[in-house]
Amino acid sequence: MTLLSAIVTLLLIMDPIGNIPLFMSYLKDVREERRLWIVARESVFALLILLFFLFFGPSLMSLLAIGSESLYISGGVLLFLISVGMIFPGQGHWNMTSDEATEGEPFIVPLAVPFVAGPSTMATIMIFSSKSEQPIWFWVGALVAAWILTATILMLAPTLSRRLGRRGLRACERLMGMVLTVVAVQMFLDGVRHFMDGPH
Repeated sequence: MTLLSAIVTLLLIMDPIGNIPLFMSYLKDVREERRLWIVARESVFALLILLFFLFFGPSLMSLLAIGSESLYISGGVLLFLISVGMIFPGQGHWNMTSDEATEGEPFIVPLAVPFVAGPSTMATIMIFSSKSEQPIWFWVGALVAAWILTATILMLAPTLSRRLGRRGLRACERLMGMVLTVVAVQMFLDGVRHFMDGPH
């Protein structure tokens, strides 16, 4: 996997376009001058959490006796379900009502976790960190680059929402979901291949 493909994969999984309406809904009762600060703060929390899983993912897998094959397969299934939800929103992101948003100023949950640092992103990070083909700093660079793009998009959420509109945001998310579907299937197949090639 190249650095660019790793960045794009993480960016798709973080789904900043799909998170725009969620962030705006949860921050609607927060003073406008504080919104940018909150988005930046929550983005930093998300990065720290993902870095934790990147560095300590292999140790956590060993502690729980989880093989890389299981992580690949479960991560592929999880990504596939999320990608289907992006393509066919149903009761997902786009049907959130204002009653579901928390009152006041959110802290860590749900903006940092699970909107940015969600279970699919954590699983993918753990898979990346278990790879031996690339050094850990390769994945740190990919994660930080994807995080910078995600945080920038979320900070520009009000502007992007006005420019693209609801339909434009939905179209972008569906396009990202289609690409993520391919990534999910490939991750699942990699897990099956590793399982078939491994000792039994």
